[in-house]
Amino acid sequence: MTRKIIIDTDPGQDDAVALLLALASPEDFDILGIVAVAGNVGLAQNARNALKVVELSGRTDVPVYAGCERPIRRPLVTAEHVHGPTGLDGPDLPEPTMKLQDQHGVDFIVDTLRKEDSGTVTLCTLGPLTNVAMALIKAPDIAPRIREIVMMAGAYFEVGNITPAAEFNVYVDPEAADIVLSAGIPVTIIPLDVTHGVLSFQHRLDAFAGLGNKSGKAVSEMLAFSERFDLEKYGGEGAPLHDPCVIAWLLKPDLFEGRNINVSIETTSELTRGMTVADYWRVTDRPRNALYLRSADDEGFYALLRERLARLP
Repeated sequence: MTRKIIIDTDPGQDDAVALLLALASPEDFDILGIVAVAGNVGLAQNARNALKVVELSGRTDVPVYAGCERPIRRPLVTAEHVHGPTGLDGPDLPEPTMKLQDQHGVDFIVDTLRKEDSGTVTLCTLGPLTNVAMALIKAPDIAPRIREIVMMAGAYFEVGNITPAAEFNVYVDPEAADIVLSAGIPVTIIPLDVTHGVLSFQHRLDAFAGLGNKSGKAVSEMLAFSERFDLEKYGGEGAPLHDPCVIAWLLKPDLFEGRNINVSIETTSELTRGMTVADYWRVTDRPRNALYLRSADDEGFYALLRERLARLP
């Protein structure tokens, strides 16, 4: 059955690949809307990037909204050092002709969850959780109406990628992450522990470029640009590919393994701000509030990406 989804994102090269994977799968997803959030770069540029990616896919029927321009309580931290000043450096994508929707992205999330049948809409979050948290603050009644939230967020075994203790999406707005994980909504977390196991080796980038379409070429160029930072930081021959794992899990959950645990967010310590405190070994009696994934079949993951991206222009 087709799953109704809202994608909340801060594109970002890996976000762009995740969007393309979802947009290439109309038999699996009814994408009700894409909502931009401040994160990898500022909100205006992230929203522009989302429009560019939608146009690249040919799916201009999917509306794009702009959400929150800063975290709930903290100054915005961005990642141009990874993604470039545009957030989507690498390919030369044309300026979008599509326009953003007039409605604020948070209001779109609230109105959509109230309009659609309860328990039918999945939220896919690829960036900081500001928009979703603000929707829950503004309209607490939507919480039980959400089918589930699938998020790229956090880390346990891999610890942090923006500080020694924290993953970027959580670090940018830890209060938002805390609100979302405390709301009693079914949550699946795809952390660095998974994404650091699905590496974009050169032969995989070459395979995308060899698909013979604009989307495959753009993906290869995007990842060739963004991976340079992780290759220098971690060494090795391939960089992690984060956000597409959210969409891949919804398409083929059997590619992933994990367990139900308690996950809490550190919001008070400046030393460990944004740390994902994952009770993976269940050593506390805190209630289990998330399906926390730990590993993925990387060959199956990249095969799925190639198969779906080949469908696009």
